[in-house]
Amino acid sequence: MSDVAITIRNVSKAFGSGAGRQYALRDVSLDIRHGEILMLMGPSGSGKTTLLSIMGGILAPTAGDITVDGVSIAAMSRRQLAQVRLASIGFIFQEYNLFPTLDCMGNLLVALDLRGIRGATAKKTAMDRLTDVGMADKAREYPAKLSGGQKQRLAIARALSGNPRVLLADEPTAALDSENGLRIMALLQALAREHGRAVVIVTHDNRITGFADRVVRIEDGRLHPDSPAEETA
Repeated sequence: MSDVAITIRNVSKAFGSGAGRQYALRDVSLDIRHGEILMLMGPSGSGKTTLLSIMGGILAPTAGDITVDGVSIAAMSRRQLAQVRLASIGFIFQEYNLFPTLDCMGNLLVALDLRGIRGATAKKTAMDRLTDVGMADKAREYPAKLSGGQKQRLAIARALSGNPRVLLADEPTAALDSENGLRIMALLQALAREHGRAVVIVTHDNRITGFADRVVRIEDGRLHPDSPAEETA
């Protein structure tokens, strides 16, 4: 298998039509490799989250192609994309996207059930992931009782529950204090280094850039022209 996890070629993304048509991304090309942490940085509205959403098959590009582990996903149906996401991609959303009526354990068990993991194996896996992010003692707490940082750590544990080959994270440390932010980044670094996962992080958090193997900067929907060539492809 190639060491390239995600290949993006000449991807553009436009919203609207006619005179109101606006481009969030313009002609972006980028490779992300297994075993690395790549950070996407840039001002608000630069296209970072749009690019992350296209990598994960949440948005379709207007033009260009994207492959995940060598399989083109640009023209896949919604059902096909859902299968790719279940099999290969873990998401850490800025808004958490937790189930409020389920406790922490339940939030992870749902994610595991979607992947066909149930029973004692699922419960052990869920507890292991909660332990990884320092939330084992909150297994029976509900999201409403958690702080913002605890909700983020739960969201990260859920993203890791399916052991994804690709992990896409939108501001994963934004709600965390320095100690917990560094703990999460050490976990993501181990996921990349020791398990060969590709980790892509959209962030404004300068505290964590030292964990990056590459930093790619985006402005106005384009890769920053001042980025060194080895940082962008």
